[in-house]
This record gives sequence, C-alpha cells and structure tokens, in this order.
Amino acid sequence: MEQRELPNSTLILVFGILSIVGCCCYGIAGIIFGIIALVMAKRAMEIYNTDPHLYTGYNNVKTGRILAIIGLVLSGISILITIVSLIAFGGMEGVEEMQREILREYGG
Repeated sequence: MEQRELPNSTLILVFGILSIVGCCCYGIAGIIFGIIALVMAKRAMEIYNTDPHLYTGYNNVKTGRILAIIGLVLSGISILITIVSLIAFGGMEGVEEMQREILREYGG
C-alpha cells in the first residue's frame, strides 16, 4: 500500500508561519492566515483519521495548526494593543503626534 501526502499539509504549515508573521501587520493578516490554516488543518486531520496508514505529512499539519493558534493569539493581542493605543492617544492624529515627539526627543 503506497502512502500519499495529506492534501495541503505543506500549505497548512506555511499559513501557520504566515499567521505568526502577520501579527506584525496590526494583526489582520495573522488572523486571516490563522483561520485559513485552522480550517485546512481540521479537514486534513479528518482525512488522516479515516485511515492513518495511507497518508504522510501529518506532522506538518499538526505543526501548522499549533503555529496558527499561536498566530491567532498574537494577532488578537496586536489588534487589542492597536485599539487601546488609538483610544488612549486620541485617534491616529494623537498616535502620529506621539511618534513625532519621540523622533524629536531621541533624534530620529
């Protein structure tokens, strides 16, 4: 019996990694990639569990799923920090003014 690669196992891993990297983009990209990776991982795990002996690449799916969860958490934190800072500093104008002050003070 020849083993086959689980569908999208490498893509799930890549999306899991991108979800962590995406948390740096105000969290939006991280949430998008994280959700896609989790949905794809769920489907791949269902396929694998029907007959585990037929498939390889399950470790990529598990790792990608874990990375997607971490990416979602970090992205959620990033979004919360962005919202709090916008509220605390009076919108985008306040944040821009704070950045200008930091540049003036520390010579940027």
